[in-house]
Amino acid sequence: MRALTRTNLADTAIEVIRSEILAKRWAVGEKLPNEASLSAVLAVSRGTIREAVRVLVSQGYLETRQGSGTYVRSTSDLAQPLTMARRAGLRDQFEARLALDVEAARLAALRHTPAAITELRALLAARGNYDGGDKAAFVARDLAFHKAVIAAARNRAMMEIYEFFSASIAQTIEATLGEDLPEPDLEAHAAIIDAIETGDPEVAGSTVRRFLAPAIATLDRLLMS
Repeated sequence: MRALTRTNLADTAIEVIRSEILAKRWAVGEKLPNEASLSAVLAVSRGTIREAVRVLVSQGYLETRQGSGTYVRSTSDLAQPLTMARRAGLRDQFEARLALDVEAARLAALRHTPAAITELRALLAARGNYDGGDKAAFVARDLAFHKAVIAAARNRAMMEIYEFFSASIAQTIEATLGEDLPEPDLEAHAAIIDAIETGDPEVAGSTVRRFLAPAIATLDRLLMS
């Protein structure tokens, strides 16, 4: 890898590390050099490396394992249109996410506080709509909203599970920002908050099912095409 010279070091670090991943410098499942080593090789700060890794995790190229390090998750160009294998993988990811999101919404309907509803509305306002700009930043904002729904359920084990699978969930979010899958809009997100606020777990659960149904149905059609 080469040292960086461009002004936006974080963006450049992301591109350099991504290019090394796509060139299969490391195999899927292989551990990357530690933060200090990457910092030295690229001649940037460790904070820049942390930011680059965070973005590449959100994009599905890397995964971090607490207390262990950072590992390669995919060496495929995830910016390309969905292949059949990726479609099948995403279908499984959406199905798993659906199970978590539905139960979280049901519990949140029963256990939410006024403060939790206020936070959800603030996070949704911060999320906004995707305008084709910084995809990683938008995915992070959207993920923060869905994590807050999990937090409103007040189930620590569920929060830990969601955090563990956050890279996979981020992939499902990013997949809806391309041309293949429909992106749930602000209205669809607001409907989840409104459903939780009713206090009715059945309403909350069915709202989340409707929220994810278009993406899952589209994947089903693509897998049959």
